Amino acid sequence: MAVKTVTIKTVTILGCTGSVGTQTMDILAENSENYHVRALVGGRNVKLLAEQARKFRPEITVVAEASLYHELRAALAGTNLQCAAGRAAVLEAAAMKVDWTMSAITGVIGLEPTLAAVKHGGTIAFANKEALVSAGDVFLKAVAQYGATLLPVDSEHNAIMQAMAGGNHKSVEKIVLTASGGPFREHSLEEMFGIKPEAALRHPIWSMGAKISIDSATMMNKGLEVIEAARLFSLASDQIEVVVHPQSVIHGLAYYSDGSVLAQLGAPDMRIPIAHALAWPSRLGTQAPRLNLAEVARLDFFPPDEARFPALRLAREALIAGAGAPTVLNAANEVAVAEFLAGSIGFLDIAAIVETVLTQFGAPAANDLAAVLALDNAARDAATRLTAAKAA
Repeated sequence: MAVKTVTIKTVTILGCTGSVGTQTMDILAENSENYHVRALVGGRNVKLLAEQARKFRPEITVVAEASLYHELRAALAGTNLQCAAGRAAVLEAAAMKVDWTMSAITGVIGLEPTLAAVKHGGTIAFANKEALVSAGDVFLKAVAQYGATLLPVDSEHNAIMQAMAGGNHKSVEKIVLTASGGPFREHSLEEMFGIKPEAALRHPIWSMGAKISIDSATMMNKGLEVIEAARLFSLASDQIEVVVHPQSVIHGLAYYSDGSVLAQLGAPDMRIPIAHALAWPSRLGTQAPRLNLAEVARLDFFPPDEARFPALRLAREALIAGAGAPTVLNAANEVAVAEFLAGSIGFLDIAAIVETVLTQFGAPAANDLAAVLALDNAARDAATRLTAAKAA
């Protein structure tokens, strides 16, 4: 009798202590015979990072904050596990040659580690949309140069990837990204003035990190996804439609030239796109709930209101302007969201600050990583000055 050979895939998780990262770790734990974790990179949650390291026993465990090295080392005492801390250690871990890397470090801070992972030519599953938004041309050029494979983990882009899995990309007329509408989709502008961070963090459907939850509430997350989709699928802005779909059952649709429309459906659970990317081109079982259409009963769709949610309009304007405009958009938004979470500015100030910074900068050139990072820093400085003025 032939012995079945089990292929073990080596993996690195960048952002293992965040929402996407922890769900990825859960799936890996359920399929431990097929995967070997070489490196874990986490944020400030040293306790969770150490627990993950003790369970998966990676070759290196890295905490991004250099000052937390001694805390991590103490948490791993008696394990003989190697650990490190700081930016250089993050990049070194990301550069380790593995079959599959999860890029789940939120924000532009995840750009350099993701590029480091790209350079070993493996498969990059990415939930870090900022890499494609802030440095789309630079990032995609590196992917092509090193022969890496990009697999989107955002539920909408993963859905479009599946809807276009049969090929015939040239026959796609347009795609549709769905949006839940966030917690304030039925609020008036007047009601939005007094919104507090606690309310904005309570997403009605998805369980996400703080920054993404706020982006969902402003619909900037969907705007960033429009830019990401344009990069991933080589589409123009007018080929990417957004519809509000409160049930979050249909995640993406592809319209074809013969009139066919293919949609990907599933329960609103991030384990589904994560597992798809982890096992691609095969499939992997998950504990995610199964979709019951009879229980859902109805599916609603309506266009987004860009008067109440101007972030979506700003993202489209940045995409059309091109060059460094998306870099400016993302940088200003990251600063504004952080200040809102800190209680320094109001909810509606987020989009207002982004628009002001975009107007100030326009679309400057950003042809390489150094230029992207310099522009990102300049836009952050401008946004910081604006938030300080509003908070005064």
